[in-house]
Amino acid sequence: MRRSLLVLLLCGAAAPSAYAQNPPPAAPDPFTGQIAVGYLSTSGNTESTNANAALGMKYTRTKWEHEVKAAAVAATNDQLTTAEAYTANYSARRPFGDAKKSYLFTTLDWRKDRFSSYESELSETAGYGRRLVDHAPHLLTAEIGAGARQADLIDGTSQDEGIIRGALGYSWAFTETTGFTQDLVVESGQSNTSTQWVSKLRAKLVGNLGLVLSYRIKHNSQVVLGTVATDRFTAISLEYAF
Repeated sequence: MRRSLLVLLLCGAAAPSAYAQNPPPAAPDPFTGQIAVGYLSTSGNTESTNANAALGMKYTRTKWEHEVKAAAVAATNDQLTTAEAYTANYSARRPFGDAKKSYLFTTLDWRKDRFSSYESELSETAGYGRRLVDHAPHLLTAEIGAGARQADLIDGTSQDEGIIRGALGYSWAFTETTGFTQDLVVESGQSNTSTQWVSKLRAKLVGNLGLVLSYRIKHNSQVVLGTVATDRFTAISLEYAF
């Protein structure tokens, strides 16, 4: 009896030591984000400046994933403003099913462009999404949904209409420090179909600091006379991940 009791005491004393040497893996941080800024100035025969900023935050709970994105770009040429645009997006996703490949989503998009036919736009949609490819290093998602859009045009008119929303998202991790993402969003209503195509190439420099090259195309099927249907934005920025 005494021998059995001694063995139990020794095992109890050894257990904390073994736990300290091999602690359980830490849970992933539910909150992640990135901040990116870029600035370019030239002088001489022509003076020009280009500035951009972007913010992204993601918060993951047991059943829901919340994500917020915001971006701004501005450009001047000989003290004349040639570009000024802002975007903001909130989305929430709830996976379901055994493999968690399918999910329900809701999204809120706001856009403002001083030099576009559509001075400001706000859309609210909800629908169904699915991970079509989910094998590292590739991820491909597709979404389909419906909602509404409110837009103010530069000629003083407004558009309030129902829309159908379709989206594709693709990411490719070349290495542990470099990767490429491609996002396509189409919102189609009776008055206008807007298409946005965003490409980003990321490369880690040191620690949490990286370099981002992005290219965004925004196209509207119907525009005010005297304005172009397609806007393009190119940005090079430093990004800090947290």
